[in-house]
Amino acid sequence: MSNPVQWVRSLIFNGQMYVAMLVCGVIYLIPAIISPRGAIAGCHAYCFWIRWTASWMIGLKVEIRGEPPKDEVMVAPKHQSFLDVLMIYGAIPRGKFIMKSILQYAPIIGQFGLRIGCIPVNRGKRGQAIRKMVEDVRAGRVLPGQLIIYPQGTRIAPGVKAPYKIGTGALYKELGQPVVPVATNVGVYWPKRGVMRKQGTAIFEFLPRIEPGLAVEEFMSRLEHDIETASDKLNKEAGFHG
Repeated sequence: MSNPVQWVRSLIFNGQMYVAMLVCGVIYLIPAIISPRGAIAGCHAYCFWIRWTASWMIGLKVEIRGEPPKDEVMVAPKHQSFLDVLMIYGAIPRGKFIMKSILQYAPIIGQFGLRIGCIPVNRGKRGQAIRKMVEDVRAGRVLPGQLIIYPQGTRIAPGVKAPYKIGTGALYKELGQPVVPVATNVGVYWPKRGVMRKQGTAIFEFLPRIEPGLAVEEFMSRLEHDIETASDKLNKEAGFHG
């Protein structure tokens, strides 16, 4: 362990994240039952708390670049850690995620996720999942706002290449909404696994939107190019050259 003090700070920070989640879940339980706005307020409060505590407990600050969308669009972020889930959601007014079906049964996360309009899908049945996503959005079963979908489907460490899944392209074609790509270097400081959180500044950059009308293949190629190019630049800015 190269920095035992930072490791202990990280351990304490990680523990308080779960305590804070429970506290927010209790405080906002009744508001969330009454209205989705209550659930949204609770989720935003939790995101703010984690951003604030990360800045002084582990020395990890967050910088938002670009213009977070406020209209009804799709948001397609690079996914490197749990922190990008929170910071991207906290930066937009009415986000909702395409989430793994099993998460709807998770305490607090599942219940609040459903209340804010998240769409649970079974990743093992890709075609069925895509159809369900499109049907739910079109049928109005999802609250208006910003639909967040991770194009690679899972957390990918900095410097690791992984394919972009066609589900994002299918939604882009069927919904006819603009897509806002998001690049990040958060994985340099907050790895996919392990306790350690490094000091520094995690950057989340909202990139120029991709307007509807492109062929799916052209859209997917541009999406991957924009996200990967910008994320590589942010990784280098953070001192990562892997």
